[in-house]
Amino acid sequence: MPKRGTPPLQGEVLQGTLDLLILQTLISGPAHGHTVAYTIERLSGDVLQVEHGSLYPALHRLEARGSVRSFWGVSDHNRRARFYRLTRTGRKQLSQQTSRWEELVRAIDRVLRPRREV
Repeated sequence: MPKRGTPPLQGEVLQGTLDLLILQTLISGPAHGHTVAYTIERLSGDVLQVEHGSLYPALHRLEARGSVRSFWGVSDHNRRARFYRLTRTGRKQLSQQTSRWEELVRAIDRVLRPRREV
């Protein structure tokens, strides 16, 4: 859970990283939208919150790009639900985006914590 008094991060952080987070969530196997959102929230310690208004357009965008495929199945609550699974293209995209994310984190860290020359 986020620290008391610290609101969860939403749109501003997730906008550029939501596709990456979704693809990473699906690496372990197919899931429906609610499970994808819940997994991201749980794994982030509830710091990141995924709104359905952002999640489903992202899933549809990833499907249009061929990164995920959807199919109908039955949820844990015995309800019909659309499940998403990672494709070979999605795995490649995940690898590329993960590398890019790590590069960006290192670059931001260099700006936030410049090394002092001795």
